[in-house]
This record gives sequence, C-alpha cells and structure tokens, in this order.
Amino acid sequence: MDSPQEGVARERTGVPTFAVEATVAALVVIFGLVVLFGSRNLGSGWTSDGPGAGYFPFYIGVILVISGAGTLYQALFGKNRNHDIFVDGEQIRRVLSVLLPALVFVLAIQIFGIYLAAAVYIAGFMIFLGKFSRIKSVILGVAVAVFFFFLFEVWFKIPLYKGWLKPLDFLGY
Repeated sequence: MDSPQEGVARERTGVPTFAVEATVAALVVIFGLVVLFGSRNLGSGWTSDGPGAGYFPFYIGVILVISGAGTLYQALFGKNRNHDIFVDGEQIRRVLSVLLPALVFVLAIQIFGIYLAAAVYIAGFMIFLGKFSRIKSVILGVAVAVFFFFLFEVWFKIPLYKGWLKPLDFLGY
C-alpha cells in the first residue's frame, strides 16, 4: 500500500516568475542608463542647428529607465506578484543542453574555423541529443561541412572564417 507521501505529487520548484521579471526590468534600467550617458556624451541638448546627435536617444533612455523602474517596482513590491514557477530544474537542463554546446561551437569556430567546428557540432548534436548512431552522425556532420565548403569556397568564391589554426591550409584555402 502507498504511503501518504507517495500519493502526493511532487511540488514543482524553480525560479519564480517575479524574480525573472525583476531581473529583466533591472537589465532594462541598466541599458536605459547606458543610453542616457552615451547620448549625453554625443550632445543631447538643443543646438543652433536643432537637436544634437544624442537628443532622441536621450529621451529613449529616459523612457527605458522609467518603464524598467516601474516594472522592477511591480515585480518586487507589487500586490499581485506572480509566484508561479517560471522555469524548473528540468527545463533549465534542457535549455543548457542546447546553449552550452552552442557556446562551445562559437569558441571552436575561432580556433578551428567554421567547417571543422560545424562538422563536430552537427555530429555531437546528433549523437548526444538525437541518439543517432555515431557512424551516421559523423558521416552526416562531415558531409554537411564538405557541402558548405564547396558551396561557399569553391562555387560562390566566398571565403568563410578558417580559424586561428587554419586546418584547411593544406587545401590551399
């Protein structure tokens, strides 16, 4: 027979919606302040020719700061704060399972170039997230990279970034 704890569904835990709203609002305020100070450096006043270069950006910054501050206040101190879970641990893991490899891909492009990095990225996604066989994944990753190499480098004559190590130097590209 089930114990009382087993019959109760697990409560969903994670980041509450109001915390995410407050974080985004704080970022909007910071961005608005950057725009404000940048526009002041450009000249946000009225000149003899009309508005200065920073005139309109200054007021856009003011709008951003005011709206961000209002949203931040509501998110933190409002009566109707949303305590629902915005994202839980499982959802974060799913997002990170795509985001972290994408960041590694961008860094790998800098070192190995776009073709080699793309081949590894495609094969890795197929193996780890798609659960395809390793041989099919590697073949398809290399085939896609070779196709795009011929498409850009050979046929369209548009060179793409080869990376610091330049692994395709032996081909003359």
